Amino acid sequence: MPDPRFDPDLIPRHIAIIMDGNGRWAKAHGLSRRKGHEAGGERVREIVRTCGEWGIQVLTLYAFSSENWSRPAMEVKALMFLLRDYLQQEREELNKNNVRLMAIGNLERLPKAARKELDISMEYTSKNTGLILNLALSYGGRDEIVRVVQNLAGDCVEGRMRPAEITPEAISNRLDTAGLPDPDLIIRTAGEMRISNFLLWQASYAEYYATSAFWPDFSSEELAKAIAEYQRRTRKFGGLESGEE
Repeated sequence: MPDPRFDPDLIPRHIAIIMDGNGRWAKAHGLSRRKGHEAGGERVREIVRTCGEWGIQVLTLYAFSSENWSRPAMEVKALMFLLRDYLQQEREELNKNNVRLMAIGNLERLPKAARKELDISMEYTSKNTGLILNLALSYGGRDEIVRVVQNLAGDCVEGRMRPAEITPEAISNRLDTAGLPDPDLIIRTAGEMRISNFLLWQASYAEYYATSAFWPDFSSEELAKAIAEYQRRTRKFGGLESGEE
């Protein structure tokens, strides 16, 4: 049930999080980067559970960007192992909590073992009706938009649509997130202020919230602070607030 601290009519439907700071958290604690990523995985469990309890409809987590493939090979390999292990270990928990797993991004680039576990988990939870946990994997906002443009251009060349029919709605309907509401609140941890190629189209009118907490330290209480700040803001979507001229 929603936390009584919040106005239930102003709970964000879709929260998206840029999970940053695993490596710096590990360094600050004298640990390896892998240990930092493992601690980040533990935090994912808590935040997913909390969002489900608070009535959030969609939680999108920026788990691995298209640019992350350029990291050292050993770190990428470790991250893919952690992804596979997370999916194996959390499948039953997600299902028990009525969480539906989805994923966006260029999933064909994932290693076969990780992709297999992802497909199994998505199918296993596909009938669930609670929180949608949407993992952004091998994801980049520009890459996503390019894929949509290529798709639309192909339809125009083949005569299936006219250029005049390319509307914002037509683009939205072909994005990886088609069928999901656009994010209301985007959170970035570890004190960074960059968008980092995340949900560039979908975030047009999202509220941004940055915190200095590293992702492994981003507790449910930190999430509550972000939601409280979100509820204090007035969303005008380019218009005027009531009474403004």
